[in-house]
Amino acid sequence: MNWKDSRDIAIELHNLFPDVDPKTVRLTDLYQWVLDLNDFDGKPDHSSEKILEAILLCWMKLEKSNS
Repeated sequence: MNWKDSRDIAIELHNLFPDVDPKTVRLTDLYQWVLDLNDFDGKPDHSSEKILEAILLCWMKLEKSNS
């Protein structure tokens, strides 16, 4: 995975952090969590606020669809 795989990243984060409300996640924490994913091979400097927000949006949609 890399930064363009917002949905796949969101699914991984949803599975790793089932008790975390994505609406409460700081972008700095999200950035580190993504870099720490086992299947993530994106370059750290290829991230942006827009990309991180897209990941959070996907994660929030997952949370909403599972509630």
